[in-house]
Amino acid sequence: MSSYNFMRALVLFDLPTDTKLNRGNATRFRNYLLNDGFTMLQYSIYSRLCPDRDNANTHLERVKKHAPHEGSIRMLMLTENQFTNMEVICGKKTEQEEYISNEQMLLF
Repeated sequence: MSSYNFMRALVLFDLPTDTKLNRGNATRFRNYLLNDGFTMLQYSIYSRLCPDRDNANTHLERVKKHAPHEGSIRMLMLTENQFTNMEVICGKKTEQEEYISNEQMLLF
């Protein structure tokens, strides 16, 4: 299976944290993402590897069900090939990004 079949689901969000209720909602949402197999790419950007678009769409529907009612949440789907070709301008790739990139190189 080539990396073009794999999808990367990215959840990008900006959630209010000005009240105790909002902080709790934001924490519950982040914990939901982690429990659903997403990993933190940056503080409010989480990523999940999916075997295909159908699976990525399943996770999109799950994210919608668990999203707080306030704030801004977006989900972007990329092919794994597009994701691994992401250019890091400042900083470095996460340990998981390095691991997946190296593992995929072994597939070819």
